[in-house]
Amino acid sequence: MDVDAGVDHAAVFAALPTPLLVLDARLHVVAVNDAYARATGSRRERLLGRHVLEAMPDNPETPEARATANLGDSLRRVLATGRADTMPLQRYDVPDGRGGFTERWWSPFNVPVLDADGRVRLVVHRVEDVTPYVHARGGDAALGTGEPGRQLSLELRAEADLHLRGHELRAALTAEAATAARLAGLVDVSVQLAAARTTTQLADTVVHRGLAVLGADGGAVAVRSGDELRLSLTESLGPRAAVAWSRVPVDHPMPVALAAATGRRIVLPDLQAVLAAAPGMDEVVAVTGMQAWICLPLRAGGATLGSLAVGWREPQRFAERDLELVDAFAAQCAQTLAGLQAAEAERGMSEALQRSLLTAPVQPDDLRIAVRYLPAGQGARVGGDWYDGFSSPDGATVLAIGDVAGHDREAAAQMGQLRNLLRGVCAALGTTPAAVLSGLDRAMRQLHVPSVATAVLAHVELPAGEDEESGVRTLRWSNAGHLPPVLAVPGAGARLLDTAPDLLLGLQPEVPRHDHTTALPPGSTLVLCTDGLVERRGEDLHVGLERLRRRVEQLRDLPAEEVCDALVADLGDGREDDVAILVLRVAAPAGR
Repeated sequence: MDVDAGVDHAAVFAALPTPLLVLDARLHVVAVNDAYARATGSRRERLLGRHVLEAMPDNPETPEARATANLGDSLRRVLATGRADTMPLQRYDVPDGRGGFTERWWSPFNVPVLDADGRVRLVVHRVEDVTPYVHARGGDAALGTGEPGRQLSLELRAEADLHLRGHELRAALTAEAATAARLAGLVDVSVQLAAARTTTQLADTVVHRGLAVLGADGGAVAVRSGDELRLSLTESLGPRAAVAWSRVPVDHPMPVALAAATGRRIVLPDLQAVLAAAPGMDEVVAVTGMQAWICLPLRAGGATLGSLAVGWREPQRFAERDLELVDAFAAQCAQTLAGLQAAEAERGMSEALQRSLLTAPVQPDDLRIAVRYLPAGQGARVGGDWYDGFSSPDGATVLAIGDVAGHDREAAAQMGQLRNLLRGVCAALGTTPAAVLSGLDRAMRQLHVPSVATAVLAHVELPAGEDEESGVRTLRWSNAGHLPPVLAVPGAGARLLDTAPDLLLGLQPEVPRHDHTTALPPGSTLVLCTDGLVERRGEDLHVGLERLRRRVEQLRDLPAEEVCDALVADLGDGREDDVAILVLRVAAPAGR
């Protein structure tokens, strides 16, 4: 029976709900279905016969999106290899009919149609509109500033791509119940991969969740670090394996290293193939008990980041769908790993920049000063928080804490500029904190320093007529819109120095500023900090300040360094803002 008889293929193609274009080998459009025309707001007659890249110009307001260039790269890969190509998430805006564009995000997929000789005859371009998903998952905060050309954050892009890959996997093979269950499991694992914030978390998810979903009995994820691979292995491979192969040279003949070195998938379906793969594989079998392996490179962005090893205790007959499933999982791992490594590298550079700008404070004989700086818990989230401690020309000890608006390397650079400028103004004027902050404000305007910042500037002085041996000091400070300091003195508990703050720096230099004073008897503890130490999501700031006051009261008898350590320990993980802390401890006089 001819099951094809009487089928109107053109009508079927036109009625398919998935947006589709068909291109010839020259990449000219030869067919457009109704779903594609509706989704993109295009007219079929405008597309047919034209080169696809000419028919799909980018929004001139968002040239950095590069959707057309990315599509061209993907289509050329399909023509060159004869293999399907899944593109990453793309922003491609569509005309709104009024001379403008409407923002759209797409998941594109390009698949070749081969002739009898294996040559590419046609290319089918399929897209899926994922704009609602992107907006629901990211919202305005993740999409950027709202200016033209805004981009998804690294985390959202990775999560959305992985989500889409997972759903493609779910739909790819459903003929057998076992395969369907694995697909569903990998969708769940992809969500966990997207939530990973470090390469360690990624490895843990792959080892403890992903390999089990694949039906494997064990395996490892290997991440390249210089000339070696660092392996995270499943417990099922045994403790000897963790010791013997936690690190492997990249040029090692083992399949896990060979996959990373060559970029090729290595399939070893039975014991004979495993033993023949490389010298020493008999020891691998003896230690792990695995008689079948698949080792795959973890590749992303043209670079090999490591490899994935998947093992079974019994020989396997790998169907093509099994290999495709493992390939897809490796692609998920590689994509997440690339994003994490990029974020970790940026975070490392940002933290190095921040710390290079924060020098150690002065340490007078009668005072002890301890400082800490902690970047935010996720991403490259260093910012404009700073501390400082130095001596003024008149011999006073100057303390400063501040926060420049922003959370990026630009904010950190502005912080360094402002911090150095404050030192210069203080040295030049040699006057009270309020006068110094006013001078700093004027200098910022004259030098066009584009910053808005909060700060507390304090002088620790010897009171007029007071014997230095008494140990009593005076704290003189001025507050430019910053959190109040916390002061704990012997026998009197702790209190907030919550005088009315003056205007932030960088706004109106002509507005007057004010000094305030209080006594610092021996044994006093003063804590200056930025808002990352006290703010909590959904909590009033006053609640956080009161919590800090009570904590300082508990810690008031400890040395300055231990006070800092305790405050940092209280923060735990998951900080949403960077933190700067300065703790001053007034020493008791000698002989007391």
